[in-house]
Amino acid sequence: MPNDLLGLNSRPNMNIPAAETPRPGALLSLATGVVIVAALYLAREILIPITLSIFLSFFLAPLVRLLQRARLPKVVAAIASVVAALAVVLLIGMLIGSQLATLVGNLPQYQATALQKYETIRGTVTDAVHGLTRHLGTTPGHPLPTAESLTGVRPAREPMPVVIESTPTTYLEAGREFLAPILSPLGTLAIVLVVTIFILTQQEDLRDRLIRLFGSNDLHRTTLAIDDAVHRLTRYFMTQAAINGSFGLFIGFGLFFIGLPSPVLWGVLAALLRFVPYIGAVSSAFFPVALAAVVYPGWSVMLWTASLFVVAELVTSQVLEPLLYGSSAGLSPTAVVLVAIFWSWIWGPIGLILSTPLTLCLVVLGRHVRHLEFFDVLLGDRPALTPTETFYQRLLAGDPDEVVQQAESLLHARSLSAYYDDVAFPALQLLARDVSRRAILPAQLAKIRDDIDSVIEDLDMHDDVTPDTSKARTHGSAVEVSGVPRGDARPSAIFEITNDHGEPVGPAWQAEGSVLCVAGRGPLDDTAAEILRQLLRKRGFGARAVPHQEVSRASIDRIDPAGVGLICITYLEIADNPPHMRYLIRRARQRFPDRPILVGFWSPDDPFLRDPSAKEMAGSAIFVGSLRDAVNECLAIAHKPGQGVAA
Repeated sequence: MPNDLLGLNSRPNMNIPAAETPRPGALLSLATGVVIVAALYLAREILIPITLSIFLSFFLAPLVRLLQRARLPKVVAAIASVVAALAVVLLIGMLIGSQLATLVGNLPQYQATALQKYETIRGTVTDAVHGLTRHLGTTPGHPLPTAESLTGVRPAREPMPVVIESTPTTYLEAGREFLAPILSPLGTLAIVLVVTIFILTQQEDLRDRLIRLFGSNDLHRTTLAIDDAVHRLTRYFMTQAAINGSFGLFIGFGLFFIGLPSPVLWGVLAALLRFVPYIGAVSSAFFPVALAAVVYPGWSVMLWTASLFVVAELVTSQVLEPLLYGSSAGLSPTAVVLVAIFWSWIWGPIGLILSTPLTLCLVVLGRHVRHLEFFDVLLGDRPALTPTETFYQRLLAGDPDEVVQQAESLLHARSLSAYYDDVAFPALQLLARDVSRRAILPAQLAKIRDDIDSVIEDLDMHDDVTPDTSKARTHGSAVEVSGVPRGDARPSAIFEITNDHGEPVGPAWQAEGSVLCVAGRGPLDDTAAEILRQLLRKRGFGARAVPHQEVSRASIDRIDPAGVGLICITYLEIADNPPHMRYLIRRARQRFPDRPILVGFWSPDDPFLRDPSAKEMAGSAIFVGSLRDAVNECLAIAHKPGQGVAA
């Protein structure tokens, strides 16, 4: 069938990009990731003890420093710290063992209560079954007929021979079977202790070797990354140990007052199991609640025990951890769950325990190593997009309501003009670049412009004043305000607009059309002109936005110069517009002689602002790089003696 009949030759060009083939760099990164995951899985017998040693050294490093201040040699301090940690582990093990022995010895005393409760539950279930069967029309004494009862024939069964064989076991084999489960943990423990002593005694040497290996070309950044990692991990481990210890202490005392047997055992287990993310607290509550249900005749003790664990976990997770951790961990909650699943798959239960500190190490690396930045994006708690990127992305998604919501949250700590300078205009510049490279279709651009107009209209209710001037510096250094990263701060976000509480502009400037906000030639310069008009009106000016078509050669003579005191020309991007700007300024000067002309590029770093020849080309026009400066210049012109509005 011809292509014309199928409509293949008659379809319009939709500018659909061709599918890209995977780049070699992406394939290499994927292969590297697969190799790393395979190595982590296959070498887990070696990597797990080493990882445990590294994290244990973070626990013991403060104790080593304390012993060194007591004039002990570093090797002796490291060995003493490891021996003290081993003694604590053995003490906890002995405590758990003695409590378990006491609990097992008292089990016969609880047998009668358990049997009585079992009979009670069984009778309740039986009564419920009887009531259900009566409701269905059958009784337990008259079960449903089977094939055997109907036919009266019992199927024949072949006898199954049973052969008992005894295998002789030597003392060597018996000893090996007995010691095999013990030798492996003991070997792992020995490796952990030896490597921990080595790390504690060679901290400075290991640090210098890491710097030499990864960052000898940038000592500042590498040192900052190592210090950040050590600080975060040490703080995290110490805080976690203190929180879990308090949790176990609270549980132990609570169970003691409730009257549950072996409260010390359950308190210690609660503290230890809470090191396991998410399931640790639930696991620690299972056995005490089950014991309370078995030991006591009623259900009140079980309910009190369950309530104790619920209250303790809520207070710990919702009050203590946010208060003590704060933002020190810097991990995304969703990432913690996913990474816990990954590490438990790779390394089993030990991986589940180590998942959070391992993730924390990856996030720190991502924040300081450029090629590993994706770790910070995927696992960190920082916003994935800057406010500027969020503004643009929501416009692309057709969601202006979320743009307004974000703007209102940022306006709690900045003025309206600062928000436009720091967030909105950079996003509009991104949009203008996409339009220039034809990534945005005309229909989509029209929809985006309508959404921007609705955002500007919704923000008209906000005043253009900084809510809290104590957060703003007045010496030209960047600030970090309300969720906008430090790198996004602009000089316009630092200074308070002048004349906020000065004299209002004169009546002539308040008349409609006293200030003309003329749009440049770009696709979004009309929007920039509308934003400037809004800000000037909040200062009392009778500003009016003028589209670019009205200042063309054929149309500019139709504008009445009477009452016009100032012309403000706006350009979101000036890269391709200097000739057009020069002719536009010439036409404006011819139509409005002796009136000041202000040109805004809305980017304080634009090279055009530092080009003397470009300014000379534009004549006596005033150039500004931010809305804040534009409003200040307009106010200065309006309050300048002898400066009035043309009649």
